Amino acid sequence: MKQLKYFTASWCGPCRFFKPYIIELIRDGENIEMIDIDANPEQSQKYQIMSVPTLIFEEDGEIFAKRNGAMDPSEIKALLK
Repeated sequence: MKQLKYFTASWCGPCRFFKPYIIELIRDGENIEMIDIDANPEQSQKYQIMSVPTLIFEEDGEIFAKRNGAMDPSEIKALLK
């Protein structure tokens, strides 16, 4: 099963801009986990997050794509299909 791990932070301007698109994708049924890097430093270390927003796409627990910065929602949907 494909999943997106969306790493974000409350103080991040681009994250605040992009967050409504992520929420819309979640409402559309996409398998997305939002992870605040300040509240979950262990996850940030595990995935070696150096900047936010960062999107990590996994399939069956294996990373198949990693993107820094915002993405077009249609690209996200395509990667999750």
